[in-house]
Amino acid sequence: MSRAGLNRKTALATATLVVAAEISDVDVLWAFGGPIAGLQHHRGWTHAFVGVPAMAALALFLVWGWNRLFVRKHAPGPGSPVALGRVRPPVRWKLLYGYACLGALSHILLDYTTSYGIRMFEPFSYRWYSWDTVYIVEPIMLLVLVAGLLVPSLFALVQEEIGARRPQFRGRGGAIFALAAIVVLWGVRDYQHRRAVAALEARLYQGADPLRAAAYPYPWNPFLWHGVVETQGSFETVQVDTLRNEVDPQDRARVYYKPEETPVLLAAKQSYLGTVYLDWAAYPMTETEPLEERDAAWRVRFFDLRYTYPETRASVLRASVDLDKNLHVVLQRFGRRVQK
Repeated sequence: MSRAGLNRKTALATATLVVAAEISDVDVLWAFGGPIAGLQHHRGWTHAFVGVPAMAALALFLVWGWNRLFVRKHAPGPGSPVALGRVRPPVRWKLLYGYACLGALSHILLDYTTSYGIRMFEPFSYRWYSWDTVYIVEPIMLLVLVAGLLVPSLFALVQEEIGARRPQFRGRGGAIFALAAIVVLWGVRDYQHRRAVAALEARLYQGADPLRAAAYPYPWNPFLWHGVVETQGSFETVQVDTLRNEVDPQDRARVYYKPEETPVLLAAKQSYLGTVYLDWAAYPMTETEPLEERDAAWRVRFFDLRYTYPETRASVLRASVDLDKNLHVVLQRFGRRVQK
């Protein structure tokens, strides 16, 4: 965004946009309070519209401090020529605050496109929103962005070799192309996502109509989707190929029957981890296992079918709660981290 033209208006535009586009992830500090607190507050108010002014102000404060401590002391005076005859534009702090807000909004937009989602209206609503069109680390998008930055630099090197004059601001064409390509990618992904969901909703599962269906992207292939369907008594995960308009062409579907609401399961759901995990999970499933340990009699595992792929039958972002014979919480785990 800076190279596309915003850096022509004020100095420190690039630094401000970069910091503001990342500052919302300051919520990772909650993880110091334990893995459950980290999950509870991840992508919360720092990723909400109400948090944009505060995140922008924090980003601008960091840029101001960096500029005051390390840049301003060595900067030439206003209008003074700098290397290669270029002139440094003045710092316009009010405009930079607007840029910082734009950077914070870009973070919200990018996280919204993924299947993890955000709570963009917190604290007025704690509902999760997700577009489900882009993989959490989208290789195509990264390649486009890297190309938008590097290709103009390569052309600049060629121009320097032939003695061409170096422009004051370079890379605008590549930056605009990269931004436009991402918008096109979103459009293609959104169209294929709608096709995948429609294909899922058009089928019967275990002889029952689906109550709801969702499709989540894979990396690289915009035509391959991880489908999750809920019926009255079960969930089913399948692969959807929108290029061939096929649901689960490789017969990799897996059925998960909804568990009975036992006292053990209810106690696990009412735990700190269970409450937080079920608030976040879109398609939660549980497994209850009896234990023969001294302190724990039961272990209840939580996993979200969004991240349980039918071809591998493995799930990421798992959690578990250990209970004693009196159904008191003994141990809670999220991923590999343990919290008592």
